[in-house]
Amino acid sequence: KGNKDPYIVAVVPGNAQLDLKKIARASGNKNCEMLPMKDLLTVTGYIRGGCSPIGMKKQFPTFIEEAAQLETAISVSAGKRGLQIILAPTDLATITAAHWSDLIDM
Repeated sequence: KGNKDPYIVAVVPGNAQLDLKKIARASGNKNCEMLPMKDLLTVTGYIRGGCSPIGMKKQFPTFIEEAAQLETAISVSAGKRGLQIILAPTDLATITAAHWSDLIDM
């Protein structure tokens, strides 16, 4: 959640941690915070462990970690816990109208 945009989607590697200051800067917000787990289903239409950047209830501004551009394929949740979809990072960016940005905490 941002102060300017009610909801923002960030796609980062599973072994990385989202840097909230970086996503705020990338999205033009003053600050951002994680969506409370209790609101996840209502806002996205997905449950914890099955939240996909593709096919949410509403299209939210989406940002993908820029390092994903170096990969030929990445996997993201397919909308159900334990189910993944593998696709080219550029295809994910096109489908979600995403922006590339440095998002992870080093």
